[in-house]
Amino acid sequence: MGARCSKFSFCWWHSHLKPSLLDSSDLENGGKNEKNAFPVFTEFSLDELKMATNGFSSENIVSEHGEKAPNVVYKGLLENGRWVAVKRFNRSAWPDSRQFLDEARAVGNLRSERLANLIGCCCEGEEKLLVAEFMPNETLAKHLFHWENQPMKWAMRLRVAFYLAQALDYCSSKGRALYHDLNAYRILFDQDGNPRLSCFGLMKNSRDGKSYSTNLAFTPPEYLKTGRVTPESVVYSFGTMLLDLLSGKHIPPSHALDLIRGKNFLMLMDSCLEGHFSNDDGSELVRLATRCLQYEARERPNAKSLVTSLMSLQKETEVPSHVLLGIPHGTETPPQPLLLTPMGEACLRKDLTALHEILEKSGYKDDEGIANELSFQMWTNQMQETLNSKKHGDAAFRAKDFITAIDCYTQFIDGGTMVSPTVYARRCLCYLMSDLPQEALGDAMQAQVVFPEWPTAFYLQAAGLFVLGIENDAQEALKEATKLEAKRNKN
Repeated sequence: MGARCSKFSFCWWHSHLKPSLLDSSDLENGGKNEKNAFPVFTEFSLDELKMATNGFSSENIVSEHGEKAPNVVYKGLLENGRWVAVKRFNRSAWPDSRQFLDEARAVGNLRSERLANLIGCCCEGEEKLLVAEFMPNETLAKHLFHWENQPMKWAMRLRVAFYLAQALDYCSSKGRALYHDLNAYRILFDQDGNPRLSCFGLMKNSRDGKSYSTNLAFTPPEYLKTGRVTPESVVYSFGTMLLDLLSGKHIPPSHALDLIRGKNFLMLMDSCLEGHFSNDDGSELVRLATRCLQYEARERPNAKSLVTSLMSLQKETEVPSHVLLGIPHGTETPPQPLLLTPMGEACLRKDLTALHEILEKSGYKDDEGIANELSFQMWTNQMQETLNSKKHGDAAFRAKDFITAIDCYTQFIDGGTMVSPTVYARRCLCYLMSDLPQEALGDAMQAQVVFPEWPTAFYLQAAGLFVLGIENDAQEALKEATKLEAKRNKN
């Protein structure tokens, strides 16, 4: 490593900031020999993505507007330890599964250091999901419009514009020039603080047909006429992004252009930048924004010329992005998702067969130490009958004759002579197998009453709640079960 240029040393920029970069090949090849090489595109199962996102837990949502958004993005952790962003479409989106898969595979072929790359998808029944690299350091909107510690520096704003132009140029060179609804929420910052373009906007839109979710004031004029996105429309949206970077606000292009025509471009500039940029640089960026926002689409520059124009404006090129952005390097990873036990995984998957196997193997060992009022009745006929009904119930449970098992376990419970949390757990599973989730939930709760610290009782509550579709409560029960099991294994 000693002789190699570091990413932000003078020699790195000298070799990369030259015309040969314009073909974007360096960006495409970047990282292939490094530890975090680009992963291959994978088609995931729904179960894998459920596991990764803790059952699509609301706590894992990272997209704007949370659960209210039509398509929600979750952070997740794959089995191989890679963090991902999982976009789950609403059920009416993408009615044509073949089109969804074709689009996902095409976008999944793109690989660049300037993209938050698409690394997989899932298409099962009505469920359609995309899986992308996870970017831990928020969106451009957060850093530009809602900053907490420091406004974004001029050099960083120029770098965002340059990297975004490179991303669009790369996509164009690969035949994916169309980008839907380019805005400040689509630019994400990676662990090094480098801005990347979200791959989700590269997917052709589905049934809803909306390529612009933003206010009509920001929409390309030709889109309002035809309803179609063109490469020139994307450049128009790039122009609105330049206005965002110049002003630190999301101002309508028509208002900005009025200020520019009136030679009042300094009124457009973010007051936080005062004294931190030269008028020449400011004027150049304003000129570029104006060209991108031309009413006639054919008069706008293409992505390649945007790269050329922005390259010469770059400042503080030796300073790493995370320093310019004012964030710690390698920002700490998001909190670890639950590390589920086999029983927890079975609950999350609603895999009742696996739960049956686990309960059968466990036997009655967890009943040891549960106080039973036995006294002299131990030897009475009533007691013998109670034990026989449990024995018959166990035989039926083993044979997967769940209706008979329910009858036998009910006789045992109604006998009232002995209390067994395991019998409640087994009858609970029999109810689940017989499509009686409400009764199953009652038994799981009864098992908890008998044995308050028993993980199995909480696991089965989670299973019942998942089957009933009460996701958030199911997640809470699953967490409690996992916590209790971890505590038990420590002792």
